[in-house]
Amino acid sequence: MNSVVKPVKTRDIRGKLILLGTGTSVGVPAIGCGCPVCTSCDPHNKRMRCSVIWGLPEGNLLVDTPPDMRSQLLREDIGIVHAVAYTHQHADHLYGLDDLRVFQFYLGHGVPLFCEENVERQIRAAFSYAFSKQTPTHVGATPALEFQRIDLHPFAVLGAQVTPIRLKHGPRFEVLGFRIGNIAYCTDTNEIPEESLALLQGLDVLILDALRFDPHPTHFSLDEAVAMAEKIGAKQTYFTHVSCRMDHQETNAKLPAHMQLAYDRQEIPLS
Repeated sequence: MNSVVKPVKTRDIRGKLILLGTGTSVGVPAIGCGCPVCTSCDPHNKRMRCSVIWGLPEGNLLVDTPPDMRSQLLREDIGIVHAVAYTHQHADHLYGLDDLRVFQFYLGHGVPLFCEENVERQIRAAFSYAFSKQTPTHVGATPALEFQRIDLHPFAVLGAQVTPIRLKHGPRFEVLGFRIGNIAYCTDTNEIPEESLALLQGLDVLILDALRFDPHPTHFSLDEAVAMAEKIGAKQTYFTHVSCRMDHQETNAKLPAHMQLAYDRQEIPLS
């Protein structure tokens, strides 16, 4: 590891949760789609792939590394990521990982990755060049990564306690949501087990999957998400992982004020 730590240009986001992306796996607009939402001029209908970043007391915790990660961080003038927590290993949540390469120069060490064993396996397979036994030609040729294995037990990172929440993502896949304080982020799910619901009580803010109006085998529909949000009872719920089938303004007009579609660049104060 290079012993010289470079200065970093970044804004201070401590005390905020920022929604970097709120779109489905293909993003909105989707390539080649001429629907009213994909061709809309409303910036709320421009949705990059899902991710959030928490401005914690000791640094920035990114959730997932979507393919749009570089553009998202540049757009928000966030110049450093101190750690990453992964919900799961699907491509739209993982495949921007190579852009973590730059952060070793600012941190002076590899980026800590908090993830389950199956996510680590996929990272090692998909980015095998980062784990080669060959000596790199130069520092920064590959991302420097430090795995931190997690399970369903709370873990400490950057001056905060994170509670993992088990979620079902269709009939064959399990993912994690995360709760810090009174805010919970639960993307890519269509079922929340009873034992997980107990971890979602007393929330100020819930960020929850709601893909589209009609049912889907691995994501909540809007009606299903509203019903789940009512069951959880957060003071405010924002729906994420939104497809181009739901216009931001038109959909929000049909929802109660305490349940709304999230949007890219939205900032939520940490309680």
